[in-house]
Amino acid sequence: MDVQAPDPRIVRCPACGGPSVYAPRNAFRPFCSERCKTQDLSAWATERYAVEAPPGRDADDPTESQ
Repeated sequence: MDVQAPDPRIVRCPACGGPSVYAPRNAFRPFCSERCKTQDLSAWATERYAVEAPPGRDADDPTESQ
């Protein structure tokens, strides 16, 4: 009996939009490459990805009541 592994799932790379193999053999999944993964990490580190707080509220101020 010859059992074939299913074709790997191909997803869109969140960084460049290109095809990316979503399988254990791709060490950078869901990214397509180390470059895309590093660029995404850099964006997080430089706070390019941020969720804005409502105006007038400073989330870092411990004296402000919730």
